[in-house]
Amino acid sequence: MIMYLLMGLTAAVVSYGATWGARVIGHRLELHAPIRSRDMHTTPVSRLGGVAIFLGVLVALLVASQSFFVKDIYRNNFSPWGVLAGAALIVLVGIADDLLDIRWWVKLIGQSAAALVVAIWGVQMTIVPWVPEPIFLENEMLRVVLTAGLIVTTMNAFNFIDGLDGLAAGVAIIGGTAFFLTAYWVHRNSDVLDKSDLATLLTAVVVGGCIGFVPHNWFPSKIFMGDSGAMLIGLLMASAGIVSTGQITSGLYDRANGISTVIPILLPFAVLFLPLLDLGLAVVRRTARGRSPWSADRGHLHHKLLDIGYSHRTAVILLYLWTAVLSFGGLAFAVFPWQVVLAVDIFATLVMGLVTAWPYLRRGSDESTA
Repeated sequence: MIMYLLMGLTAAVVSYGATWGARVIGHRLELHAPIRSRDMHTTPVSRLGGVAIFLGVLVALLVASQSFFVKDIYRNNFSPWGVLAGAALIVLVGIADDLLDIRWWVKLIGQSAAALVVAIWGVQMTIVPWVPEPIFLENEMLRVVLTAGLIVTTMNAFNFIDGLDGLAAGVAIIGGTAFFLTAYWVHRNSDVLDKSDLATLLTAVVVGGCIGFVPHNWFPSKIFMGDSGAMLIGLLMASAGIVSTGQITSGLYDRANGISTVIPILLPFAVLFLPLLDLGLAVVRRTARGRSPWSADRGHLHHKLLDIGYSHRTAVILLYLWTAVLSFGGLAFAVFPWQVVLAVDIFATLVMGLVTAWPYLRRGSDESTA
């Protein structure tokens, strides 16, 4: 645990310092995109925060390759470098979009290229988690295509939810922490000799990089992570999930509670539920209107919260709470009896649903009594 936390701390310190530099450079060189109608800010803000997060991740992974215990992840294993190469490529694509506002199909090509780099030289889906038995993927091309598709989907999910100050970084911190604890717990309590794990390392540095960045990004934000940061987080989270899912048949996830294959199926979706839900709703909404799924609009979940009366900060905190309920509610299945966890999760979801809808319900009540 200590070495993973040190790598996360390294990413946080570097990211925090690099974000200061990105703010200064972005301000002096006016490296910011024009304010769009859907944007929540009214003054130009630098979008170079993703570069700072990447520098934190980069330094942490380089330090890890030479550090006690975690360096075993790199032994005869090119996967960390493949993931890092894909991350570097997607940051370049994101910078181009943040500064030049490139066409959606150009960005999609860049996302696909970065995802293919990870799928070919980094990590691959070898198993599709399913109940009662996982499905093995023996065709190399199929593994590459499914892996790249999952990574592109997750990148866009995080990109879509990045619409309020501190939102994407906070969701990544909360969900990533739950993912980190699960991955660490699984390996710590397994019978394998090598306790080091790439999924645990990736989530540690993602969380650390976001922790270093979010003080600069809290409302009112002094810098944005931009597409480069949001897509970077999505790529790294997806890569960690792929590594974790590939270990289903190793026996690492076996539990007496009778949920041996449910944890790795449930947790990645629980952690990414809000970004994926926002992505899915956006695709349906835009397609139904005859528009491209990648065309921007003001219909995301965070926009809806603002529309029903929540303030900027309250909307962000509410989405933080939803992420915590979903991700730690999934994590609890690995520790406590599933019957108890399911009951608590259902109750917490109902409470959060009521809290979320309260301004709307109160407004309807006021109108009916007027």
